[in-house]
Amino acid sequence: MDALTYIFAGAGVGFAVGVTGVGGGSLMTPLLILFGIPYNVAIGTDLLFAAVTKAGGVRSHHKLGNIRWSLVYALAAGSIPASLVTALLLQTFFQGATDYQGLLTHSLGLMLIVTSAVILFKKRLQRASLNEGGFMGKVHRHGKLITVFSGVILGVLVTLSSVGAGAFCAALLLVLYPKLKATEVVGTDIAHAVPLTLIAGLGHLFFLGNVDFVLLACLLAGSLPAIHFGSKVSAQLPNSILQPALASLLMLLGVKFAFL
Repeated sequence: MDALTYIFAGAGVGFAVGVTGVGGGSLMTPLLILFGIPYNVAIGTDLLFAAVTKAGGVRSHHKLGNIRWSLVYALAAGSIPASLVTALLLQTFFQGATDYQGLLTHSLGLMLIVTSAVILFKKRLQRASLNEGGFMGKVHRHGKLITVFSGVILGVLVTLSSVGAGAFCAALLLVLYPKLKATEVVGTDIAHAVPLTLIAGLGHLFFLGNVDFVLLACLLAGSLPAIHFGSKVSAQLPNSILQPALASLLMLLGVKFAFL
């Protein structure tokens, strides 16, 4: 496909992200694969795409005081080392991209299904986590330790699939810290997603050679202005309809990649 197609693809995903707030990885990676881009290149390129597109949001949320940096550091303490180790293990134990394609495929499918479920049941997750008794009470008491461990899981899964740094991480924050404001969940999530996707993307670049810079440039050329436009029109569109529709699409794609 030509560069113009990828620019339009970037614009479409950027617009959807601006309107719905759903992370670009859950949309961009499946789209690139459906376009015929190899799984490994789609994932590696999308990780750097995510790092660049979300970087501007960190500064904005920091100025607004929406970032809980202590939680960002706790998540990163687990996710960054886990991401690097995952990339090194792929390089060490597999001869080439075709040998670990199945692992990437099933990881992508799993994370798309999880992301879809998070979008659909986010409010229920938050209500359940507000219960301080029983199991959830123990979870909250050991929140920081569980946060670091959650970062490890995120680091592995995001490196394997490029999906999860957004919606999945936000769901973890909602469960572990239900008293966080919605803006703090978003700000903290973005502040953690940028270094995680950057490190994971660089791991794919230097250890595995899985980044196409021409493709990356085309996607960014389309997405950056489209995200801004989408965020402006989001108030005019019924998000209560858009997000469930998007979640259903992600669920179908997840089933396709995980099981078919």
